[in-house]
Amino acid sequence: MRAVVLVGGFGTRLRPLTYSVPKPMLPVGHRPIIEHLVRRLGAAGVDEVVLALGFKPEPFLAAFPDGECAGVALRYAVEPEPLDTAGAIAFAAREAGIDETFVVLNGDVICDLDIATLVAFHLAHGAEATLHLTPVPDPSAFGVVELGEDGVVRRFVEKPAPGTAPSNLINAGAYVLEPSVVARVPAGRKFSIERDVFPAIVADGGIYGLATEDYWIDTGRPDTYLQANLDLLDGTRNVKLDDAIQAGAVIDPTATVERSMVAAGASIGANAKVVESVLLPGARVGARAVVEGSVVMGGVGERATASRSVIGAEGVVEAGSTLVDSRLPDPDGQ
Repeated sequence: MRAVVLVGGFGTRLRPLTYSVPKPMLPVGHRPIIEHLVRRLGAAGVDEVVLALGFKPEPFLAAFPDGECAGVALRYAVEPEPLDTAGAIAFAAREAGIDETFVVLNGDVICDLDIATLVAFHLAHGAEATLHLTPVPDPSAFGVVELGEDGVVRRFVEKPAPGTAPSNLINAGAYVLEPSVVARVPAGRKFSIERDVFPAIVADGGIYGLATEDYWIDTGRPDTYLQANLDLLDGTRNVKLDDAIQAGAVIDPTATVERSMVAAGASIGANAKVVESVLLPGARVGARAVVEGSVVMGGVGERATASRSVIGAEGVVEAGSTLVDSRLPDPDGQ
């Protein structure tokens, strides 16, 4: 079986981190998000993954020069222009010659779903498309899915007013599709899977949904990206983490590191404190600095404080200064 993974987005919500690294290449537990996705696909029997690329394809090519990730063959489909979700899926499927049932994953979602179960459900129901659904406490900020008793999708309700949602189930970003779905998408045109394709299949009675309560998180925002890393530290997920602090990180013996990920190539100075944060490769935390609830690629100077902030590769919190609830460089100032 083959799969398409959508990795061509601009990652605007994660700026400034994504100025230098594409969103799916950002690490969770010291492994790129894309590797987490490909490993899960491989465990479900997928033997080739087509990466639907657009923005910054070069880092993917450099990271996987042998055309393989986690033992699964990779193929690259680089869009000539942004084609939206359905356009990207159809372009990748046509480029790869996919002509049988296939899986699609969004490249910024991490989930512990057993994909083989989703495929089996799809085949058992003779569906044209099957969606993985996940429950959320407040569905008013999402596109909500209403299911019939047999699992058929009755309708989609986009961002319903609080208290009016037909369910608490949302599209979790994993699909099983038949080739006929690709045929619904005009070649070379922007087309949305959520707005254009799925509602048309609903009208034909061919789309089903499987709801599970597996771990699920959209890593596309700074707070959720940070949370995805922290969830590996406290037993939230049944996933083995080799080391929260990688070999190759330089940490002064007097520094304090609590519930944080520290990558190889990061450094922490004397008497500094890092709490519930992610230090990515190249991050620098100066002596007596404090980093709390933040993601750091750049630098935090001596005696500086960074709290609930995101510091990109070019960002530096000057010595003695304080940064709170901010991004550096500020994407709105670019």
